[in-house]
Amino acid sequence: MTRSSGISPSREGLLNDRGGSPQRQFRDEAQRLSSDSDTNLDELELQDDRSKQTIFASWAPRWFSRYRGPRQSYNDRKDPGRGRLSEKERKRGCCSRHKICFITTGVVLALFLILSGSGLFWVYRSSPKDGQSPPWYPSPLGGTVNSWEESYKKAAAMVKQMTLVEKVNVTTGTGWAQDLCVGNTAPANGVGFPALCLQDGPLGLRFNDHSTAFPAGVTVGATWNKDLMYQKGRAHGLEAKLKGINILLGPAMGPLGRMPAGGRNWEGFGADPVLQAVAASEEIKGIQDAGVIATAKHFVANEQEHFRQPYEWGLPNALSSNIDDRTLHELYLWPFAESVKAGVASVMCSYQLVNNSYACGNSKLMNGLLKDELGFQGFVQSDWLAQRSGVSSALAGLDMTMPGDGLLWQDGMSLFGTRLTEATLNGSLPLERLNDMVTRVVAAWYQLKQDNQTQWPAPPPEGDGGPNFSSFTDDRFGLIHPGSDDKTEAEVNKFVNVQGKGNSHGLLARQIAAEGTILVKNDDGILPLSKHGSTKKRDTPGKYKIGIFGEDAGPGQGPNACPDRSCNQGTLGSGWGSGAVEFPYLIPPAEALESVFDPESVDVSSFLSNSVLTKASPLLLSDQDLCIVFINSDSGEGFETWDSVHADRNDLFAQKGGDKLVQRVARGCGKGKSDTIVVVHAVGPVVLERWVDLPGVKAVLLANLPGEESGHALADVLFGDVDASGRLPYTVGKSLSDYGPGGQILYYPNGVVPQQNFDERLYIDYRHFDKEGTTPRYEFGFGLSYTTFTISNLTMTEKKAKSALPAPRPEAETGPPSYSADIPDPGTAVFPPGFRKLKNRIYPYIESVSDIQHGKYPYPKGYDEVHFPSPAGGAQGGNPDLYTHHLSVSVQLTNTGTRTGKQVVQVYVSFPDGVVDASTGETIDFPVRQLRGFEKVELEAGASKNIEMKLTRKDLSYWSRGLGNWVMPVGGKFTISVGASSRDLPVSTQW
Repeated sequence: MTRSSGISPSREGLLNDRGGSPQRQFRDEAQRLSSDSDTNLDELELQDDRSKQTIFASWAPRWFSRYRGPRQSYNDRKDPGRGRLSEKERKRGCCSRHKICFITTGVVLALFLILSGSGLFWVYRSSPKDGQSPPWYPSPLGGTVNSWEESYKKAAAMVKQMTLVEKVNVTTGTGWAQDLCVGNTAPANGVGFPALCLQDGPLGLRFNDHSTAFPAGVTVGATWNKDLMYQKGRAHGLEAKLKGINILLGPAMGPLGRMPAGGRNWEGFGADPVLQAVAASEEIKGIQDAGVIATAKHFVANEQEHFRQPYEWGLPNALSSNIDDRTLHELYLWPFAESVKAGVASVMCSYQLVNNSYACGNSKLMNGLLKDELGFQGFVQSDWLAQRSGVSSALAGLDMTMPGDGLLWQDGMSLFGTRLTEATLNGSLPLERLNDMVTRVVAAWYQLKQDNQTQWPAPPPEGDGGPNFSSFTDDRFGLIHPGSDDKTEAEVNKFVNVQGKGNSHGLLARQIAAEGTILVKNDDGILPLSKHGSTKKRDTPGKYKIGIFGEDAGPGQGPNACPDRSCNQGTLGSGWGSGAVEFPYLIPPAEALESVFDPESVDVSSFLSNSVLTKASPLLLSDQDLCIVFINSDSGEGFETWDSVHADRNDLFAQKGGDKLVQRVARGCGKGKSDTIVVVHAVGPVVLERWVDLPGVKAVLLANLPGEESGHALADVLFGDVDASGRLPYTVGKSLSDYGPGGQILYYPNGVVPQQNFDERLYIDYRHFDKEGTTPRYEFGFGLSYTTFTISNLTMTEKKAKSALPAPRPEAETGPPSYSADIPDPGTAVFPPGFRKLKNRIYPYIESVSDIQHGKYPYPKGYDEVHFPSPAGGAQGGNPDLYTHHLSVSVQLTNTGTRTGKQVVQVYVSFPDGVVDASTGETIDFPVRQLRGFEKVELEAGASKNIEMKLTRKDLSYWSRGLGNWVMPVGGKFTISVGASSRDLPVSTQW
């Protein structure tokens, strides 16, 4: 077999609007590919032996976790720190992970067994009987906006020439590890459409060599720098392109950060929809300007790792995020809307259920919101193994399934593939839907100009393009279909250096990490440091002595010591999971600081352990003139566990005894007379209360997850080579309980289908703190600088008067392509004579024409109902009038300090009191204030600049569930406030 023989992957799973549950796949009835309408059927009732083997799949090997697999060797890179697992270790790790949760689940199951005599065992075998997500059919056709018109014309011309099996190839993954990328589609050779490579992730290029380990999303968000957000996306996209990656699986804007202990919050940009939206759209523009398809993920309300997908946590179903329409629109959907407006070409649906319907099979989410209301023109891909049904998921709006496997990893039984072919031939799936699925993928390919063979050479054997790396081995030569029984080898790793000329991308990573470092405490102006020590008068002669304490300051066992970075050792540069990458290098802070201090005047000693209380430690501490302590807090994706951290953090305290380390150092440094600086590397908020007010703790820096240039970036800030200009993308509370009931992880299942109700509605992070009057340790948007600023002279100009509703939805700018409705001859879809099938590989072919049996397909409830287009739609991102500017706000920013520095000017909106929704009669509750815009500005000492920010109709509207539209209050007064954080707003005006 050649590398071109295969089928395509996708990314997440599909949702069931009728039953809201994973549905049975009919293996023996071709005309019934899958059924979302049979609410009494679920995955556990599969009509094959697999159902008996997988009820307790969470204890099985790692194939039940999200796409991972051991990389086979590291002979070319000679790096003993690179993480890998033996088969023995893989199995042992699987048996031990999530142990506590499994015990809990075991107790639940035992109860069901005890009660089974009374007929209650059905509870475990059941799915949600009825989803609460309303149906929305049919799936809107793409090709309705001018900016995509030419791409759709080209795509339509190509798709019209495709055979049925070629169309299925484009929409179905070839299966996990069947080709070189984490996701792969097979080509449509007859029309010259290539196999596509999909690769993680938001931090860099996963499973790759000679590529950049950028700072994580939370660090990018902490810069509040739109230009750096774009530059990061651009560099990321260029690296992907040079590696032969067509589709980059990022950026992440879900989770939003509802729960501060959420395991994957670090992949996103912060706990506010506007900050997330700006950062995501800038990265998307950068990635796609490089010619690579960006992916907005995870759609939507995927806020915790516990119970995120079936079987991973010992339950047959995933958790359901239950959320009302207004909260969905004003918080969780907002970043996706801005991403669509920016032209994103792919969206990934998430693992969990939303309102008891799987996100990748939820017609309201994909058809109603994403494709109709937001006018999305690209394609929807599933998260890896998130598709839980077949035909119904396609009807609900899923366009591509990833990685192509069925309900289980490497099962060779795709829910698309052959079954998509069968469903098309027997009429269960309308040909119009399949054509739209394919056209969306091909149009995205044209939109990013990937048809340019100078920039994108054809893959072998026609050319030397395609991926030049393997996700499954680090050897130069390896299997081209590693997950199959094919033993054909080729040069799979060409070790192309994509880090930019002179490591320019590393320099960019350094700048992002530096600007994403937040100075939250700087008593007595202890920072910035002098390279020659302190100018303070000392009692002892000799060199100035500085002690660096903590494991987090050092290299540990190397940055790649654990698979997917799934352990907390050495300095923390990244969280773990599919969003992590192989570090080409990682600069430890101790190494960087030691290289900067002047050895003629400073004596630096490093104690790279969190256990400093040895017999010698009192002497070590008492001898120091300055102590710098490093602590951290780690988390990651649900398929891996470190220590007792099962993906989501257990609490918000520093890990590995970090708090105790700070206390001991601060109290003992220079016999309690010397100063201590604390640096925190973390995936999100860390509670600092155990030591932040100690007299010896003079400075605190929150450095987030800095990526490969960690030490250099930190030194830049500590020594004042750059201003301290990071600002908090989240609130730092004084306890986890400060974040309210909605901020708590559901650690133990509250049902066979765990239910997580978003009852806090809009009140997450700073919105909750404001509503409850809770004083945080450090508020959202806060951060200190090495200079001082004033914000004054607020002026507001009305650009357009208030009006309750946006303009009527405009007509489509152009029409979608049209195709023949004739169903192809089944004979054209039969496996060719002598075709060699590889084990577990996904194919589009059928075995025989007799496989096609016609019958009445049970379409989902609501499928035949008329669903009117949303008045909030009409263009990419929604109704164009939502983005009309109504207000212009201008302030004067002045640098009143003695050095050049950067300030983030933030604008917040407070809505009028007493707003009553005319359609429902309910009084509308609003957060105290909501971020609506920001600008980061650099000024020299003494300089001033006028900063203008504009507010749109959407910024000044709320979502009316009664009208299904955005409504601007026309009575009462808005308050527009501008300042340096959510609680430092010195100027305001009313409108």
